[in-house]
Amino acid sequence: MTRRHAILPLALAATLTLAACGSDSESDEAGDHGHDHGSGSIDHPVAVTYDGGVLLLDGETLEVEKDIELDGFNRLNPAGTDDHILVSTSEGFQVLDATAGELTDLVFEADTPGHVVRHADKAVLFADGTGEITVFDPHGLDHGEMPETETYSTPEAHHGVAIVLENGDLLTSLGDSETRVGARVVDTDGEEVARSEECPGVHGEATARDEVVVIGCEDGLLTYADGEFTKIDSPTEYGRIGNQAGTDASSVVLGDYKQDPDAELERPTQVSLTDTATNELTLVDLPASYTFRSLARGHDGEALVLGTDGAIHVIDPETAEITDSIQVLEDEWTEPIDWQQPRPAIFVREHTAYVSDPENQRLHAVDLDSGEITATVDLDVAPNELSGVLHSH
Repeated sequence: MTRRHAILPLALAATLTLAACGSDSESDEAGDHGHDHGSGSIDHPVAVTYDGGVLLLDGETLEVEKDIELDGFNRLNPAGTDDHILVSTSEGFQVLDATAGELTDLVFEADTPGHVVRHADKAVLFADGTGEITVFDPHGLDHGEMPETETYSTPEAHHGVAIVLENGDLLTSLGDSETRVGARVVDTDGEEVARSEECPGVHGEATARDEVVVIGCEDGLLTYADGEFTKIDSPTEYGRIGNQAGTDASSVVLGDYKQDPDAELERPTQVSLTDTATNELTLVDLPASYTFRSLARGHDGEALVLGTDGAIHVIDPETAEITDSIQVLEDEWTEPIDWQQPRPAIFVREHTAYVSDPENQRLHAVDLDSGEITATVDLDVAPNELSGVLHSH
């Protein structure tokens, strides 16, 4: 079943209607979110895309277990279960059962699939081409069928993002095909409860401790908590924060930081740390530049940045000090102009960081506690996108 909602301008919000709804599955009621894949299952799978397909690897040994052919530039996002990854394809968000090593025929249709957000036991998909938002419980995928969904539509299509909060409210970006200006929140009845248009160039989302939602702007950040938006200004006239990494373990959100609005490609050497408890934004100088695939958070909330010097720089979010630099890649690297071209990426799960090396066609696993590289695999292809299964709880 699909429930459709229209996120309408304020004057029309009261006309929002619910089309249909279905019942919870029996296994969900029993609390059984797992399923048996048999002897062919892949342990704690990690996935990388390459030009022509997706590789699935064992998360411990990094042994390549499956090579799935798939044309086009494809993006990867954890679905929020122990088994599934969502692959952004030309048709929409296609479900990859990574543990079974199978690209299923389950597709959440979307025109220009964009951001995937996991929060409050929900996966939220944003279609940039239409502004349509699809919400579902990712554990519904465990039954091998399309889960029940709720579908919302924004007033205008844009490159956007949305998140469902614990109380059921929906926060979504505001904008159109030309500009993005802020965000708004509607409750479960479709009534607008908060709005801010103080966030030019909205991009990205993260959630910090106590469910503080952070949205990136060209001049700082926008936070949402306790029913209110708060604007946090950049310390420079132009200070774009377009990619963020948050964690329930910390009130501090890690973000990138770019200061040149005219650069064809700015290679920043500072990151931002924003404490959502105090609304203070701090810039941290790094010994190297980084890219949008360089930001991650550790198990204990530490901020992690993969630099072009080949090292993971570990930052204490409370002191804003670099406490360690773990050398992973042998060579320095330079970010390509085309954002779709491969460059080193980091994906963190529990205490392990996975780091790709497209130039040398390798993937490394790093123990963040010891700083040791625990596994390395030589690939036959240059890895591009890097992700894996990641439980939402």
